[in-house]
Amino acid sequence: MEIVDHILKGDNVKKAVWSKNMSGEFDATLPDTVIVHYTAGPYKASLNTLTNPKVRASAHLLVDRDGSVTQMVPFNKIAWHAGTSSYQGRIGFNKYSLGIEIVNSGPLTKSGTVFRAWYGASFNPTDVIEAIHRNQTEMKFWHVYTEEQIETVTELCRLFIDEYSVKSILGHEEIAPGRKTDPGPAFPLDRLRNQLLSNNRADDNAAELATSGRVIASKLNIRETPSDAANKVALPLNKGQKVKILDSANGWYKVVTEVEGWVLGKYIDQE
Repeated sequence: MEIVDHILKGDNVKKAVWSKNMSGEFDATLPDTVIVHYTAGPYKASLNTLTNPKVRASAHLLVDRDGSVTQMVPFNKIAWHAGTSSYQGRIGFNKYSLGIEIVNSGPLTKSGTVFRAWYGASFNPTDVIEAIHRNQTEMKFWHVYTEEQIETVTELCRLFIDEYSVKSILGHEEIAPGRKTDPGPAFPLDRLRNQLLSNNRADDNAAELATSGRVIASKLNIRETPSDAANKVALPLNKGQKVKILDSANGWYKVVTEVEGWVLGKYIDQE
């Protein structure tokens, strides 16, 4: 994919469906942030909503389950995706950011052997993870993202970093934590921004870390930060489960399985 005159081009890019739900152009040094969302609904319904002038909501891009992309707002224009929002002293993130909506149903409710979205769609257990949201304290069921979606969003963010000098990648849940939960724990947000934005490891021994390991405790909690007091982000890891090690800090390893979090390093046997 490539960006030409603020328009996305590429084999994976569908014909644009332009939304009127936008403001003027960004200021000269903007955008410098990407905000990641889930749609909480299927592709067609989400596209209709984000291009409906009566709804007064939009985003720059919509990423379908197969990883294909539909553009709705040019990248030099302000889309209406962030709403009431603030983060690190900034207020109103529409004027700072590009918005990526990913087709995903968000939190699900278990009904017998299936899982249901708020709009009635049902999903098999293979389409679901159970995890704790970064802004919550209880386990819930969440619709998984496809590998194609994650790969596409990663490529898009890399393009934005190169084209617009993007310096931050945030979830809607981080700029509006009291009212939004997207993209949720099923999306590897921390891993994505570590991969794209971190030039240096904080730990001096990071280069010596093995790339993977296996759990040697019978059960191992996975936490949001390297602390026993930090929130759990998923069900405990089981003995023998393989993990990818990203970083270390104060005796903890940052690992990736279905989600990303911190575990006590003494319970990981590096490979």
